[in-house]
Amino acid sequence: TNNLESAAAEMMMSCACCGISEGDDIKLKTCTACKSARYCSVKCQKEHRPKHKRACKKRAAELHDEMLFKQPESAHYGMRMKAELKEL
Repeated sequence: TNNLESAAAEMMMSCACCGISEGDDIKLKTCTACKSARYCSVKCQKEHRPKHKRACKKRAAELHDEMLFKQPESAHYGMRMKAELKEL
């Protein structure tokens, strides 16, 4: 697993399309949907999109589900209390 983790970390430090590394003059931008791919330019992002699309949608759905399950229970109580107050 260490090799897999280091490979994933290394991928996050370089453009998913062309492989250029982030440096002082190059700032990589993260895919806003899946947060798992980074790009040096819009051109690279568009070029890589067909390869990235399926994994991106899957990861974005996983992140969405994680956010739903991380909500504190008190958030649900607040919604129920508001509904009960409307009934009064």
